[in-house]
Amino acid sequence: MDLFLLKKVISVVIMPINMVLILLICSLFYFRSRPSTSFKYLMSAFLLLLVSSMPIVSDTLMVTIEDNYEAFTRSSKPVDYIVVLGNTHSSNDALPVTSQLATGSLQRLVETLRIYKIHPEARIITSGFTGHDPVSNAEKMKQSLVLLGIPEQKIITENFPKDTEEEAQLISPRVQGANVVLITNANHMPRSMKYFQLAGVFPVAAPTGYWVKSQHSESSWRNYVPTSRNLEQTTVIWYESLGRVVQWFKILLN
Repeated sequence: MDLFLLKKVISVVIMPINMVLILLICSLFYFRSRPSTSFKYLMSAFLLLLVSSMPIVSDTLMVTIEDNYEAFTRSSKPVDYIVVLGNTHSSNDALPVTSQLATGSLQRLVETLRIYKIHPEARIITSGFTGHDPVSNAEKMKQSLVLLGIPEQKIITENFPKDTEEEAQLISPRVQGANVVLITNANHMPRSMKYFQLAGVFPVAAPTGYWVKSQHSESSWRNYVPTSRNLEQTTVIWYESLGRVVQWFKILLN
């Protein structure tokens, strides 16, 4: 098993909902032989699910990640490159290419169009490998941008990076010394910026796809009502936090 696949497997196993399932399985396993232990596992699963689904917890944690960089407005000097990091898609010829993009890819696509309209002098670099799809995410984003009016000759594709670290390593030599705007989701931006800085590139951040657009009053009862959306949001927090821990260890070991 290669390192990339191993990272993906570990990240899936320790996600909140899967941890809840593991705790429930443990509870069933000890149900007859050790009822008190079974109950502890059951309560742990319940509490983990409850806390992970509460807006007051999920939103507070997400804000600490998303608020590291301000939204992009305009660069004071010409932009050389707009770098769009990869996300996911599902190829389906029955759908328009823009409808084949996952939510994260669509959010980055819209931000790319917005910034290109402000800085039409820039070239666009799309990134991302194929995964289990016959077409790379970089190519699918390029097709979408061309469909929406961006000249094809203004777009460069990087079809092979599997993760954020590889994106920084492969794109950085091309953009060294240039004025670069980096587009990715707000929760992903701190880790992405760090990888590019380690590669010698210091881009201007253009975060998009914010989970928390405005925080509600802490006294609102809605902040304490579990929702499936907040469970999904906590999963994203968990995944990104794991990525930052891995990044920290890599820096420490190097």
